[in-house]
Amino acid sequence: MQPSSANNPTKVVHGERVARQGELRLGCSAVLFGEARETVLLTRRADNGQWCLPGGMIDPGESVSEGCQREVFEETGLRVRVTQLTGVYSNPNLLAVYPNGNKAHVIVLAFEVERVGGELGLSDETTDARFFPVAEAIKMELFHGHTEHIRDALAGQDKPFIR
Repeated sequence: MQPSSANNPTKVVHGERVARQGELRLGCSAVLFGEARETVLLTRRADNGQWCLPGGMIDPGESVSEGCQREVFEETGLRVRVTQLTGVYSNPNLLAVYPNGNKAHVIVLAFEVERVGGELGLSDETTDARFFPVAEAIKMELFHGHTEHIRDALAGQDKPFIR
């Protein structure tokens, strides 16, 4: 199933415990490093033009690793395998507001993944997809704190960060 732009928030509201206004949703992001962990894959979102890690919402009836693999494939054409959970992010001061008016407190699971096949391409959700030098990527203003997801994956910690 190909997601539509209706699944992407039109805005993000920040405020003290503002996420109480939304329903809980589970999402994922995928950190795919290139050779020697010197580059990282980023996509440019079609809905707002921001750069981000591939990812999205986990669908009912799929595991979190299946959801992550599906999202990466839908957005980039790459087949990946989840290798490690690197972080869990649950900012109660951030509320995603969708075009249909729905509001969500999104809990994001960040995974490090490895490429197992496919060809890098675009989708109706992405206008660009490429590997950036990690040093450049972590200085960019990425969508929803994805910079933190990259930094946490780079840390190489045995246990995931809980934030």
